Amino acid sequence: MEKKQKKILFALIAAAVLIAAVPFLALRGAEFGGSDDAGSKMAEQIHGEYEPWFTPVLESLTGGEIPGEIESLLFCVQTGIGVGITAFFMGRLYERRKLGKDDEEL
Repeated sequence: MEKKQKKILFALIAAAVLIAAVPFLALRGAEFGGSDDAGSKMAEQIHGEYEPWFTPVLESLTGGEIPGEIESLLFCVQTGIGVGITAFFMGRLYERRKLGKDDEEL
């Protein structure tokens, strides 16, 4: 690896670590919550009583509230699928460009 590439790689890794660490250090003791809870609380503050229009599909199927662990698991699965699709298409674009350069050299 070239010296310039090593510097860029180190800078990117350092930036990723800072992006992950700064919120935890700067916001000690803060509560991290989901946007669903924040939205319903804000609607309740503005209009008084807030009643959701519908219940989540899994809650209606199971007849009760979904545990937080299951909710987190489903969110992680959804994230993994999205990352997989994005990585697949980025890989396809990279290979297409790489193959196009190889054709030009011949």
